[in-house]
Amino acid sequence: MSNILIIKHGSLGDIAQACGAIQDISEYHKDDEVHLLTTKPYFDLFKKNPHISNVILDKRLPKYNLIYLYSLMKNIKKYKFIKVYDLQNSSRTAFYKKILFPKTTKDIWSSTETTLPEGVIKKNFDKDSVLSRFDHQLKSSGINTSHTLNPDFSWSLSDISQIKNFYQLEKYIVLFPFCSPHLTSKKWPYYNDLISLINKKLGNKLKVVIAPGPDEIKEAPNINALCILDKNKALDICQLATLIKDSSFVVANDTGPAHMTAHLGSKGIALFGSHTTPFKVSIERENFKAIQVADLHNLSAEKVFERLKSL
Repeated sequence: MSNILIIKHGSLGDIAQACGAIQDISEYHKDDEVHLLTTKPYFDLFKKNPHISNVILDKRLPKYNLIYLYSLMKNIKKYKFIKVYDLQNSSRTAFYKKILFPKTTKDIWSSTETTLPEGVIKKNFDKDSVLSRFDHQLKSSGINTSHTLNPDFSWSLSDISQIKNFYQLEKYIVLFPFCSPHLTSKKWPYYNDLISLINKKLGNKLKVVIAPGPDEIKEAPNINALCILDKNKALDICQLATLIKDSSFVVANDTGPAHMTAHLGSKGIALFGSHTTPFKVSIERENFKAIQVADLHNLSAEKVFERLKSL
């Protein structure tokens, strides 16, 4: 039995997207131990993943922190990994490759860079969709990609019956109106208008709820919806996944919860401005669709409601 390493640091949406690739790698290496290197926000989450044997923490301290870097590399080297699948494909993981396997090819280190199609430059390859790039990367290692293009995030679900009972949740719509402060171009400004339309035209048959992250709780009172917390704290990722899975519908900005919804098979809509495209981030699924406009300020609540109602 040999040791295999997968690297996936984040973010939340990227974690959901990578589930299929991780499953395919695990099934290909069914007689090996599959380890995963990730960051603190996803360390406990990945411990639940049935396709991973062990989770290794990367604190991602600055590269000039030589003591930490030496400790991390020493920890990785002790496993004597025979194959590394870099699903992060970042400058940081490329730096790790230079330290761990400086002269190796795709036979040992599988990444976008080492599996780049012949005659294609990385800048052009990166224009393809996320899942298509994963698919090519794994096929270059001889892996049958049965799940890569159809990730399943349902392994992350947990029991939230107490939370649902506390808030008397039966049929409900979840909204995700928040986004990172430095990504305001992703933020649709008319969630309260949409809430008014839902309450007016659906006869209050559905509760409208939000589930803010730890840094979004202070902003939550600005949204006219029921705020779902767990003892005054933000839901963890597994609780959030279950809240989404049990919902009737989700409306979200292009953020992590939108990608979770897509890969949980739940119904919903993601709202896109010009920052990227639904194709590139592989977010549209059978039940989950996207609306894209040049400027989110020009997307009316009425248009979003009509799309919600049609789905």
